[in-house]
Amino acid sequence: MGNEIVQTLFGLLGGLAIFLFGMNMMSEGLQKVAGEKMRNILGLLTRNAVTGVIAGAIVTAVLQSSSATTVMAIGFVSAGLLKLPQAISIIFGANIGTTMTAQLIAFKISDYIWPIIFIGFVIYFFAKKENIKYIGETIFAFGLLFLGIDTMGDVMKPLASSPVFVSMIQQVSGIPVLGVLVGTLMTVVVQSSSATIAVLQNFASTAGPDGVSSIIGLEGAIPILFGDNIGTTITALLACIGQSKNAQRTALSHSIFNISGSLLFIWFIPQFAAFVQMISPTGAEIDVISRQIANAHTTFNLTNTLIWIPLLPLMVKIVTTLIPDTAEDFDMPKNELRYIRDGLQDQPEFALHLVMQEISGVNERASEMLLNTRKTVLHDDMEANANVLAMENDLDEVQEKLVRYMSSLFTTGYMNEVQSVRLAGLMEVSSNVERISDSCASIAHKIKSKVEKQQNFSNMALEELSESFELVESMVDKVTDVLKNNDANAAVRVLEMENQVNQLEHRLRKKHLGRLNEGVCTPEMTVVYTEILHNLERIGDCCAHIAVFVLEHQKDTAAPKAAVVQ
Repeated sequence: MGNEIVQTLFGLLGGLAIFLFGMNMMSEGLQKVAGEKMRNILGLLTRNAVTGVIAGAIVTAVLQSSSATTVMAIGFVSAGLLKLPQAISIIFGANIGTTMTAQLIAFKISDYIWPIIFIGFVIYFFAKKENIKYIGETIFAFGLLFLGIDTMGDVMKPLASSPVFVSMIQQVSGIPVLGVLVGTLMTVVVQSSSATIAVLQNFASTAGPDGVSSIIGLEGAIPILFGDNIGTTITALLACIGQSKNAQRTALSHSIFNISGSLLFIWFIPQFAAFVQMISPTGAEIDVISRQIANAHTTFNLTNTLIWIPLLPLMVKIVTTLIPDTAEDFDMPKNELRYIRDGLQDQPEFALHLVMQEISGVNERASEMLLNTRKTVLHDDMEANANVLAMENDLDEVQEKLVRYMSSLFTTGYMNEVQSVRLAGLMEVSSNVERISDSCASIAHKIKSKVEKQQNFSNMALEELSESFELVESMVDKVTDVLKNNDANAAVRVLEMENQVNQLEHRLRKKHLGRLNEGVCTPEMTVVYTEILHNLERIGDCCAHIAVFVLEHQKDTAAPKAAVVQ
């Protein structure tokens, strides 16, 4: 008897391991094939609560992972790419999308598992093109997923003949609250509602002592299903640790959504079960109960979403009241990353999007440095000079953290070849933005030395430097548009402006040499003047390199849509 229990336990755990492995592999394969399209969908379909729900449902149904969508939404709202109501609406949709897994599991494809696994393996093993390989990986994982389900189903059948186990299940079935607790605990332990619902579907498909009826029945399975929905919110709560207040609110809304729905539906389990039976296929209970559970899962989340959509402002009010803002939330350290947070390394398409936003944010701060540099050059403004040097130290720290994050993405194993090439390009773009800040700091050091020596530019030199600064400032501002919106037209304009910067520098050097020959300017000031022109030209070159990166990578990828909706 003890040996049978051990075999059953390990059989169940082994089947669960195969299921989870297949589910994760399938999700990874789908993300590699469709990740960028899913990111664009989130950028386009978050204009209001309804479209946000649709976006969350589509992304989750395609990626087969509500946790991935939830963590991604938390990362985006933490980065400021989504506002809180939009992120919450995506969470609502993710709860609908995740029910597609249970619907897939309800199909009886036991006879086709091994052919599916074989076909997936052949495609993955022999395909040359990367995208075809990922499709093969997804098909192979799909077969593993069902192999795990079948394994769990086979080892659970003997449990139906155990009087002790049957008695325990009857107690759970008769006390809905106990069923909710069991479902919650199962999902908290496994960290996958899809897995625990799959176990529930298989277990419910096992015949009871009479050999005809389900061992648990639909009314007994529904409370456990509610608990599974509550338990899955733990993933979101864990993902928001250390994140912004809006990220924590997004995760909390996920918990409130599922808990409130469970508290409402638990009072109407007989009526809910009757409705589910009405919309489900007819037949012997053990043959149709898996589909009934899937339909109950979909109906629960769909109805709960329809209830909460018009109450979205109330949800926002609840979570902002429970997690209020503090003074510290508005005082973000200047040497910290603004957009990137941990938790998206396994979502490379979304992580790359945040990297681009982070680099764009650093470029905006470099643009502010350039404005202060202009003040210190044209007006000997030493306060502006100190600001430039302080900002350069902050941006150096930000750059170090950004490079560390980008390097970590290479080690995850989640990126495909195109994404790896893009990331390598983004590292070079980031370096060019850092060089812009370095050039500003170099100019600031020269001016500081000039002021200490009480040296002055001629009025003509100041006019020429002002002209150079205006052109280079326009370039840096244009680069922000290039990075934020992947704007090809802006990139082309940057390249045109670089030629103007080169021509202007050549012309101004000749004019300065003329003044030097005439004795209007001193040799000491020539060093300072030409050094400033050289650094401005370097900034122009950096801007041009960034523009070239965007133009080249537009050939390989669709233009990313910013997820921010004003």
